[in-house]
Amino acid sequence: MTAPLPVRPPDPPGEPAPTLSRTPAEAVPEAHSGTPAQRRPSRLLAPLRETGKLFALGLAVARAIFRRPFQLREFIEQFWFVASVTILPAALVSIPFGAVIALQVGSLTQQLGAQSFTGGASVLAVIQQASPIIVALLISGAAGSAICADLGSRKIREELDAMEVMGVSPIQRLVVPRVLATMLVAVLLNGLISVVGTLGGYFFNVIMQNGTPGAYLASFSALAQLPDLYVSELKALIFGFIAGIVAAHRGLNPRGGPKGVGDAVNQSVVITFMLLFFVNMVLTAIYLQIVPAKGG
Repeated sequence: MTAPLPVRPPDPPGEPAPTLSRTPAEAVPEAHSGTPAQRRPSRLLAPLRETGKLFALGLAVARAIFRRPFQLREFIEQFWFVASVTILPAALVSIPFGAVIALQVGSLTQQLGAQSFTGGASVLAVIQQASPIIVALLISGAAGSAICADLGSRKIREELDAMEVMGVSPIQRLVVPRVLATMLVAVLLNGLISVVGTLGGYFFNVIMQNGTPGAYLASFSALAQLPDLYVSELKALIFGFIAGIVAAHRGLNPRGGPKGVGDAVNQSVVITFMLLFFVNMVLTAIYLQIVPAKGG
């Protein structure tokens, strides 16, 4: 004969019924609730967000250029640093660039029977295309990487956060002098590279391809015009601005500590190269449509 089962007494009125606690495995995950605040951002939109941040930084820097106080000492220091790391490489790189262009153009003109136009074609190629591209590569590779590393190291040491707490804008205090320095150095380097590249092309055309100095200079004066130099300097100015903005953007947003700073430096150089080649194509197309060829 079995004993009767114990009967649980009824709950007294006015007290809530006890609830059983759920284990973590039984709990409903919050990630599947479907609320907008808990959804993860799409990875497909990450490039668009980064592009928007880059444009926003460019606009902020453009506005901060005209605000007071202007950091003159920081600007002079950055200008000297950027110039010191780019002048010698620019002079050394421009010589083989001018030589290669002169040799290639000279070979083509010989095949076409237009050797008298070798000087004009090679000099125009150096001034309009080679010189701004060399400036962009050197500014982004040498100066831009240093700017990105400097700002990134300040960011991970929380120096920029401390500046914001004290009411100092990191953009006006650090970014604006560096961007202006890259722009001014780019314009000056463009003139230096144009002169050195033209002299290198003249030497290789006259010495190695048996060209005549008179024909070289005459073809240059017949085909070249002053807007060619203007668009070259404008390209250098825009390229310097882009290199400084991209380097500052990646330096202000490193990820993952010191390793993230190194990754940001590599990313800044690659992004700058891509933007510079695209902008160069756009500016060249606009210039060729607006400015007519000399004698055309």
